[in-house]
Amino acid sequence: MPQVHFKENAASVVETLPDGTTVHRTCSAGIGCHNLGCGIKVHVKDGTITKIEGDEENPITQGRLCVRCLTALDYEYHEDRILYPMRRAREDRGLDRWERISWDEALDEIITRYQQTVEEYGIGAVSVWCGTGREASQIHFQMANDVFGTVNAVHPNSGWSCIVPRMAAMLWTMGSSYIEADNAIGFPDRYDDPRWECPKHMLIWGRDPLRSNPDGLFGHSIIDMMKRGMKLIVADPRVNWLATRAEVHLQLRPGTDAALALGLLNVVITEDLYDHDFVERWTYGFDQLAERVAEYPVDRVAGICEVDAEDIRTAARCIAERPSTLSMGLAVDQNPNTLQIGHALLSLFAITGNMDIPGGCFMGLPPIFAGMAENAPSEEEAGEPEGLAKFGNIGVEPLGHDRYPAMSAIVNTTHPDATLDVLETDVPYKIHFAYLFGHNSISCMVPQPKRWLEAMRKIDFVAAADLFMTPTLMGVADIVLPAATFFEKEGYVSNNNASQPGQLGAIIPCIEPEGECRADLEIMLELHRRLYPNSTKPGWASPSDFIDGQLSKMRGVDATYDDLCEHVVGQYEIEYKKYEKGLLRSDGAPGFNTPTGRIELYSTVLQRLGDDPLPYYLEPKFSKISRPDLAEDYPLTVTTGARRFTSFHSENRQIERLREIHRWPTALVHPATAQACGIEDGAWICVENQLGRVRMKAQVSPTVKEDVVACDHGWWLPEADAEDLFEVFEYNVNNLIPHEENGPLGFGTHYKSMPCRISVAE
Repeated sequence: MPQVHFKENAASVVETLPDGTTVHRTCSAGIGCHNLGCGIKVHVKDGTITKIEGDEENPITQGRLCVRCLTALDYEYHEDRILYPMRRAREDRGLDRWERISWDEALDEIITRYQQTVEEYGIGAVSVWCGTGREASQIHFQMANDVFGTVNAVHPNSGWSCIVPRMAAMLWTMGSSYIEADNAIGFPDRYDDPRWECPKHMLIWGRDPLRSNPDGLFGHSIIDMMKRGMKLIVADPRVNWLATRAEVHLQLRPGTDAALALGLLNVVITEDLYDHDFVERWTYGFDQLAERVAEYPVDRVAGICEVDAEDIRTAARCIAERPSTLSMGLAVDQNPNTLQIGHALLSLFAITGNMDIPGGCFMGLPPIFAGMAENAPSEEEAGEPEGLAKFGNIGVEPLGHDRYPAMSAIVNTTHPDATLDVLETDVPYKIHFAYLFGHNSISCMVPQPKRWLEAMRKIDFVAAADLFMTPTLMGVADIVLPAATFFEKEGYVSNNNASQPGQLGAIIPCIEPEGECRADLEIMLELHRRLYPNSTKPGWASPSDFIDGQLSKMRGVDATYDDLCEHVVGQYEIEYKKYEKGLLRSDGAPGFNTPTGRIELYSTVLQRLGDDPLPYYLEPKFSKISRPDLAEDYPLTVTTGARRFTSFHSENRQIERLREIHRWPTALVHPATAQACGIEDGAWICVENQLGRVRMKAQVSPTVKEDVVACDHGWWLPEADAEDLFEVFEYNVNNLIPHEENGPLGFGTHYKSMPCRISVAE
């Protein structure tokens, strides 16, 4: 089991300079980023932050910071930050008619409205909403289950198209809670540790790690490994910086990922490039997989994906070299074929013997994901006398799980698309109460955002916590609470809840909160105290007490919050080849945490869930092949979701220095496509399809596939009229994405492969 170790002879946590400035070492969390924890040094003079720089003592980031952290002062002291609790009348939703109230008034009203809702309508009428990024998402399920006593935890991202489908594929075929590229993150000497081996190749699939630093993989580690000889294979319809350095760039037609993955498998099997010993000893269903991939010969796949057949062969031969590793991203999730893409890619690296070896695909420990159904609170744990047990919510499934039962096997939230159906129809019951935090769905997450806005406005009472007024809060909230930044609160960061080797970092308060801001964790604990004044629930006495409880659940991690604060960051190691050592199974036997004890190329879990146990390809439902009638009017393909250096989804739009870098929502258009449509670089254009339209600035560039329009997501204009919801619907590309067009088990949707046309905007 992992043991946390700390860097020896590191600099002190707080240093005082001759002019009285104190320099605080801490870890970042959630100013425009995933909850990764870059090392930063915060200079404070007279209680005010004066400078931010990278912490060279941090063994992971080693002083490197992106532009979002470097402009964090603009975020911290922005004139538009919400600094005090505010309230308005329900009939004034959408109007800028806020009045300042006290914290006691705000919390008392939230609790009163919650209790009235439960007494009158039952606990099913209560919902708790949270987004992604920011460490607030660590406590989504505790806020829902333990504070408000409901299983209706809402993450309204159609088809749960963010990490959960990938995790489902990992769990249901490999028995691992998370699988990621091995970048030596847990070793004190990093790449110099003799136990680590540099990958020969990394396959980067639908991901831009230099911009996103996703899910435990810092983008700069890819550059570090390239300097040590690692070569890249990139699969992406766009050309990014990494693609220009790749041995092979598979510039596929959007939405055809599963076919391409099956084509790579076909090459490895037909050319006998797989690891026979590993396949024989540690996999289940190889013969059936070989039979399936025989249906996807390279020439057929090349035609489907619009990729050169020889490039597919070259890429497969590179991947077959050991060690090679895989980094698959959000594009895998944002596709109705999502489980099959993940299944095929993981199978590819399994049969080549690249699973859980140095420099290969590192396998996380068995499931500890807080949102998994098996981790939903039991009747004994449901907590307090007024919690789940009282209202008979034990054993109740979240909304939509009756329609999509596979969801219960991976995540304990409502099904996103079914949630909108319930809000619109009040069937099987009406939601009357909502608490939102770390959440701006109208700007970022939801397809058909106007429908979501109107549906959310039907909720009787909505409270929310955030740092800035967003279109979602302006559109639907009745009470708004001011949230703290990571400079102002206690917290921690980790790699995928410690299922991966890596770092644990302390978020250490450097300054007093601005105004009356409070951390989301503090708000949760205070609500819990007020709802359950006689509670003796372990780990809920204070933020540090709660953090200690969370750390203690991390599969052998032995650090406390005080330990982290003393050293700022710790690393922990997890062994390689855990399947040989009995470290992946609860019975301690060698093998994998699956029903067969092997990597399931033929998935018995998917079979029991009613899906094909082998990976397969589905043509995108609205493509020119599936819908030639649509192609007549909408001959292009819109893809969205790519990251920018200057933002994380819908965050940072009010930071002027970042807007100077990327001021407007942009649509990337190939020169040939632009010429055919009469579009000039920099022109405002209209991107539209059968579902809606959006305005974008055209960026004419050969870095996107011809006939593909790559649109920014998450845009709104904080400088625009608040009562026009900051013009969010003018620029929100999700107007073009359909509701509830998910994969067979309810996962994934068409964020990457909708038809469109473009024209010069009026």
